Amino acid sequence: MITLTTADDAHAWGMQLAPTLAADDVVALCGNLGAGKTQITRGIVAGMESKAAVTSPTFTLVHEYLDGRLPVFHFDFYRMESAAEVIGIGWDEFLTEPSVIIVEWADMFPDLMPPNTRWFHIEALPDGSRRVTEGPLVK
Repeated sequence: MITLTTADDAHAWGMQLAPTLAADDVVALCGNLGAGKTQITRGIVAGMESKAAVTSPTFTLVHEYLDGRLPVFHFDFYRMESAAEVIGIGWDEFLTEPSVIIVEWADMFPDLMPPNTRWFHIEALPDGSRRVTEGPLVK
């Protein structure tokens, strides 16, 4: 378990996570709105040595960051209404790419996530900090 006090902490933690990631890794970030999923993703992408400006793909559904150590595909399932819709945007094809895939709101369609998914649960605490725990999705 990790406690993140500020947005800078979330970014720094993402940067620390990045070197542990390899091609074909999938990172599932689960937490309420404002939990820090995109800030963590910014850190991961920066830690992958990308110079890209990371934004939430809530309306575009996926962003591609191709200039780092490995390609990073950043998904946001928040506005997706069905697993068929996720598959329709090419989900299965992205899973075959030698890349790191980051999925915000992955818990909306857990059955689409491959077995090698690393699940991170982000919980906002009363003091404004965030608690991050890694472990399987509990349905």
